[in-house]
Amino acid sequence: MDALARLRAEPERAAILLDVDGTLAPIVARPEDAAVPDDTRAVLRSLVARYGLVGAITGRPSEEAARLVAVPGIAVAGKHGLELEEVDEVWHERMLALAPSVPYRFEDKGVSVSFHYREAEDEEAARAELEAVAVEAEALGLKARFGRKVLELLPPVDAHKGTAVRRMLELAGLSRALYAGDDTTDLDGFAALDGLELGIRVAVDSTEAPPELATRADIVVDGPAALVELLREL
Repeated sequence: MDALARLRAEPERAAILLDVDGTLAPIVARPEDAAVPDDTRAVLRSLVARYGLVGAITGRPSEEAARLVAVPGIAVAGKHGLELEEVDEVWHERMLALAPSVPYRFEDKGVSVSFHYREAEDEEAARAELEAVAVEAEALGLKARFGRKVLELLPPVDAHKGTAVRRMLELAGLSRALYAGDDTTDLDGFAALDGLELGIRVAVDSTEAPPELATRADIVVDGPAALVELLREL
């Protein structure tokens, strides 16, 4: 609470950085059906008016995330920070080559791809099958990681939510930040706050959240609605 008070006391010196799916927008079966509630947008507009930076850091492409959040003034870093890096097209070609053999919903993000198994009849069997896909992808030099009912394939580039956090803070000239997220990829965002003048890590908890997220967090809230209440206090 002391850290939140310090953040709130001088908002022009601080950043509010937020994951999107599972954090601002409740998780749904299909990503295209996700929505940021109107009361969440109202709180975000208030934060934009007062803080030095309000940003969304997401696995979605930035244009898509901007449409989903739909709040002017929010900076967006898409594709887990990959949009900020140079990526050879050969890696995308290798991802696409794996896609025809995978019987789960496929999402092409341009520099990364995702296989969603939330709607699979047998999620345990789907996870096992995708673990084999992950091994194959890594043999091709790709990165593979699991999130909430999803396998993501990425190029072997040192880019993630943590690098996006650091880049955004450097561009804004800020050394105080709150970061909130709900999944494994947000651990990189948490780590990027290490060494700042003030860093507050908020875990948006759920039955699907990795246990390490709550362990690494300074504050744990129960779902997106509880996060909104926390943000309202800022």
